[in-house]
Amino acid sequence: MGREFTPFEIGKRFCIYPEKYQQVDNDRINIIMAAGAFGSGEHETTACCLEILENLEQIKGASILDLGSGTGILSIAALTLGAKSALCVDIDPAAVTTCQRNCELNHVSQRVEHLCGTLDQVKESDFDLILGNIYGDILLDVAQDLVEKGKAGAPLLLSGILYEYNFDIRQRYKRLGCQVVSNTMLDEFSTVLLNKNL
Repeated sequence: MGREFTPFEIGKRFCIYPEKYQQVDNDRINIIMAAGAFGSGEHETTACCLEILENLEQIKGASILDLGSGTGILSIAALTLGAKSALCVDIDPAAVTTCQRNCELNHVSQRVEHLCGTLDQVKESDFDLILGNIYGDILLDVAQDLVEKGKAGAPLLLSGILYEYNFDIRQRYKRLGCQVVSNTMLDEFSTVLLNKNL
């Protein structure tokens, strides 16, 4: 997102600020976003994911895999809510640079690793929480690998899913041993929260 924006609230807990905007004292978690990659919170898929994250009990102390991390906003939000660490993966070098900058602005750099590349380059597994706010066709392609990266009981928060992919994604991930917790239909896209079965 290259243009400047004014602060806006998401859900019950977050307020998103542009980098150079003067913050005000409020009872919200303020997240600062530098202008840059897609995903500063204005898009319906990002906002929906943030609203789900703020109510996710498993977030405390969680290790996160964030596939298609973009600006890093979802990982940053999760870390401010009590997650332990995040691995942010994006194929776009500009997105990785923006993500690194945003992690610095929000003082979470020490808890974030960055990978410019694809899921098959991720060697770690047993993540406590998996985030994937990317296109539905990609979520179908990487489904088996993505599920294998989560430990038993791990939530998978998947978004960026056009309606036409929603059913296929739910069926595919269920066949791989996941249970659908919620399926949120937005204006154009959808967000699916699953749990990997024990």
